[in-house]
Amino acid sequence: MSVRTLIVDDSITMQALIRRTLAADPAIEVVGTACSADEARAQIKALDPDVVTLDIEMPGLSGLEFLERLMRLRPTPVVMLSTLTSEGAEASITALELGAFDCFDKLTLRNPDDAIRLPGLVRAASATRNRMAPTPVRAPVPSQDDYVPRDGAMIAVGASTGGVEALIELLSGFPATCPPTVIVQHMPASFTASFAARLNRLCRPTVEEARPGAPLAVGKVYLAPGGDRHLEITGSGTKRMCRLSPGPRVSGHQPSVDQLFHSVARVAGADAVAAILTGMGGDGAEGMLAMRKAGSVTIGQDEATSVVYGMPAVAFRTGAVVQQLPLRKIAARLLQECRA
Repeated sequence: MSVRTLIVDDSITMQALIRRTLAADPAIEVVGTACSADEARAQIKALDPDVVTLDIEMPGLSGLEFLERLMRLRPTPVVMLSTLTSEGAEASITALELGAFDCFDKLTLRNPDDAIRLPGLVRAASATRNRMAPTPVRAPVPSQDDYVPRDGAMIAVGASTGGVEALIELLSGFPATCPPTVIVQHMPASFTASFAARLNRLCRPTVEEARPGAPLAVGKVYLAPGGDRHLEITGSGTKRMCRLSPGPRVSGHQPSVDQLFHSVARVAGADAVAAILTGMGGDGAEGMLAMRKAGSVTIGQDEATSVVYGMPAVAFRTGAVVQQLPLRKIAARLLQECRA
């Protein structure tokens, strides 16, 4: 069965470029195109596509407005096409929060080495179609004003596709006095500053991009910057800090969840707890296994609540995960393990 795809973009030239890129994959069939939200709505009703590629910037109803309505009324896997510049990062983060499967930089479509990623994203998005549901309204989370972490406790988290929504939900359950928390979320370099700022506005702890030498402190969450460095933890005892290390990709990624988890295993051992969330591939499984062997409690997001049950599945199969939990229960478990 081919992946039936609808292209939504106001540029006829861009439509043709996207069509040509997708047509190179025999598993994908482009069933239609649309230049506006109104056309897209009609095409979706008539064609019932498996996946929609959607431009963020469109005349009339914007891509974000259309995405919000689509996810609320007729949830469909969507790959957003945008310019992944710092100016477009905020809109792209909003799209991911609204439920878009992933974002793709449309400026790279003319480079064959980069363009080849788009068919892979469309195929992966189609696999989530039967599990799409209207974006839930997040329930209020108890404030946990009395929460005190034990000395030396810390949390490490890895996520990829679907991680924007997952991390917002996870960190919404953290108190202002949460244990020091380090996160690798696979995303472009231009996204992480905007995402850290978004998390900081939405959550009680202070969330910031990790910087070299930043001391791990209670009430602080450190997000690995996208780009060409790995986030690691260094130090000893309760005096630990962030380190950004250059180096090749690990498990296909830079920054890598494996690289972070291995450093946490070495430096924190049983003081640390870890969670591996939704994402494609297997990044994080080896590092999480090292953490478990070092005495850390390790949690994996379950299949039912993962947008893509890839990273958590590999970690579970390799014996790295102590327990699988639905996303809504992971924050409480992490905090329980770190409570004084």
